[in-house]
Order: sequence, then structure tokens, then C-alpha cells
Amino acid sequence: MGMSQEIGTAKIFSLKDKNIIGVNPPVEDFAFFDLWSKPLGLLYLLERMRGNGNHVKLIDCVHEGAAGEKSFGCEKINSSPIEKPAVYSGIKKNYHRFGVDEAAFRARLSSAEEPDYILLTSIMTYWYGGVKWAIDIIRDTFPNVPIILGGIYARFCPEHALTLGADFVVTDSWQPDVSRPAMDLYGIPPYGVTMTSFGCPLSCEYCASRLLWPIYHRRSSKEVIEEIAFQRELGVNDVAFYDDALLLDKENCFYPICAELKRRYGGVLRLHTPNGLHVRQIDDRCAEVMKESGFATIRLSLESIDPKVEATGSGKVARGEYAAAVKRLRGVGYGRDDCETYILLGLPGQSAESVKDTIKFVHDCGGKPKLAEFSPIPGTKSFAMAVKRFPALASEPLLQNNSVYSTWISGELSPGTLQELRDLARV
Repeated sequence: MGMSQEIGTAKIFSLKDKNIIGVNPPVEDFAFFDLWSKPLGLLYLLERMRGNGNHVKLIDCVHEGAAGEKSFGCEKINSSPIEKPAVYSGIKKNYHRFGVDEAAFRARLSSAEEPDYILLTSIMTYWYGGVKWAIDIIRDTFPNVPIILGGIYARFCPEHALTLGADFVVTDSWQPDVSRPAMDLYGIPPYGVTMTSFGCPLSCEYCASRLLWPIYHRRSSKEVIEEIAFQRELGVNDVAFYDDALLLDKENCFYPICAELKRRYGGVLRLHTPNGLHVRQIDDRCAEVMKESGFATIRLSLESIDPKVEATGSGKVARGEYAAAVKRLRGVGYGRDDCETYILLGLPGQSAESVKDTIKFVHDCGGKPKLAEFSPIPGTKSFAMAVKRFPALASEPLLQNNSVYSTWISGELSPGTLQELRDLARV
């Protein structure tokens, strides 16, 4: 094929009566855990393609490399050690490919009828090694089939993505206009996924939500309920909400959804919020609704009690609001371990002492600290600050890896300090 070119989603949406394979590549990283991680954008797109009269199939290299279930539908993913990229040569950690091995991926491709197009997604910018791996194998198997690369990495690092060998790279944003993702392509999925809204009305300096979804859009309760019902019919017992702002306007969206899910599946369907909830929205009624509706996993957003760090998070939470939210959740029956609380560390200029203070504050309030290491995301204000100190971040996405950035790359934290913070969080 020729040089890679950028392509808009309108061109993809115009495809009709084609044979299309969607591919979610394996993950190459130091660590990876399946925490309700599904390529939701690709699944919505495949449903849209199917609605246009195309024949669609899915190869999810992560899911198909699963070695059994861990908890609440999440899977343990097989991995194999691989050589570290040169940029990581000084890092004393093992590097792995998580998902199917090469023989299994080649077998899946070879067993399929030659497609007209292959839609390849991408997620974290620093996971592009798995994207390149998939492109090379696809090209070897189907040398004349156009590969269209989209997803988060392609959006945030388009110039870099154009070098990986796909024929087309999707760089524009789009908003799903179908009622459900094509989860039936998994057969019986290990869990369900949904979003009640796309984007977020806040503008946190370290977050990319508004870059992915420039216009905040709230879906109808009826559409979300039908989406969940479809996945329940496929056999799922767990559903994860991917929202960045799940509880906003809760009276008009969240509460009606919870009421209907309780009516239909009370005591059967377990619900999960892997993204942090806005604690300001958790009043007495909200806590009761979450408990009665079957929310088994709750993650809370605090980030930091340091005023300097709070200012980068759109002022969405204050100490008193967090303490009150935890008290309300504990009051309806949630335990300390249920109130997992995201604490950021490794932000440009953030001190280890401020992280310690936040960890201690969460403990004192009866919550459970969950450290979230900073990853500089292209297009955000925090990324621009980080690039001033480390210009190579702009050209090498591997340097954006949250598991190594704050210690091995930026030097914001020493490995010893990081371990001290982890130990303090586990108390």
C-alpha cells in the first residue's frame, strides 16, 4: 500500500456492503490489568457499520488472551515477556505483551474471509507497540487490505501514528449515534459496558475528556437502559459505567436509570464505576440509590487536598465534600475498601509531602487511597507544562507512560519515595 493518509469518520460511515474486521491490538507495557476494559469506541463503530449493511467481525487480542475470570467479570490476561524499547533500557522492570500470541493472532486472521477493510483501534498513546505489532501481522496476512487506524492514540499523536504502516489514520472526533455497542461479537461477554454521557463539562488540566468529546452530550435514560438490557440478554452479570461525569444532573438521568435497573434486575446485576465519581454530587439520596441499585465498585475523585493541585482539577472537590461523601456511603453500608479514592501523584511540581497529606486525609475520613500516577496526555495543559521540561515527550509517546513517567523519566519522585507512598496507601 502507499503512504499513510489521514481520513475522516464521514468517509468510514459511507462504507456499505463491505466485509469488515475490527481489531483491538494487544497491550505492550510493564503491567496491565483488565478493569472492565473494552474498546467501546470500536464496538460502537462496528454497530454503526453493521447498521449500514456491512458484515462485521471482531478480533479482540486482549480478551482472546484471557486466562480466566478474576472478579466481577474482569479477566486475568496472559502475557509474554518481550524486549524493552530502547527508550526504556535503563528501567529495571520487565516488559510484556498482554493478550494473544502471534500464532493465535495469525490463526484468527487466516481463518477469516479476506475482508474489504480492517478497522484497528488504539488506546493509550504509549501502547503503540502493540498497534505496530498488529499492523505488521495483518499486512503479512492480507497485503492488499486497507488498514484504518483510529482510537485515542491516533487522535492524540496523529503524526506518530502515520508512521506505523496503516493506510489511513482517523484523527477527527465523532459521537456514537447508535443505541448500543456490538457486544454480541464477543458471544457471551465477560461483562457489559455503557456510558450515560460523552465528555465532561469540566476542564481539568490533566484530563483529556474534553479533547476526546469537545461537546458534552447526555444520552437519554431510555437509550442507556436498552443498551444495558441488550448486554444482560447476552449473559452479563456485571456492567461498568465509563462516564467521566456520571452523577451530574443525577435527578434527570442517573436516578431514573437506577430505578429501572433495580426494577428489572434487582439483586442480580452488579454495577461498577471504574472512573472517579464527583463527590460533590453524593448526597444522602445518592448514596442510598447507589446501594439499593447494586453498585459493587465505587471509585471517588479527590486527586489532592493540596490547594495548588486542587486548582488544576477545576475545583470539583473540597475536603469537606469528600469527607461528607464517604460518611454517607459508609452510612448506607459500604465499607472502607468500597470507598476507593483516586489520589494523583507525579504531577509537574507536586511534592511527595502533599501526596502523603492526601493519603492520610483519606484514611482519616474512612476511605481507601488508590494512587493514580500522572500520565502527560497530549493536548492538555499539564502536558504542555511537562513538555517544557522534557521536549522529547512530544515526539516519543512511550515517554508518556504513567507507570514510569514520574520516577524514571521526569524524576518528580524517586523509586524509594514512590514505594513509601504505596506502602502508606496500603495501611
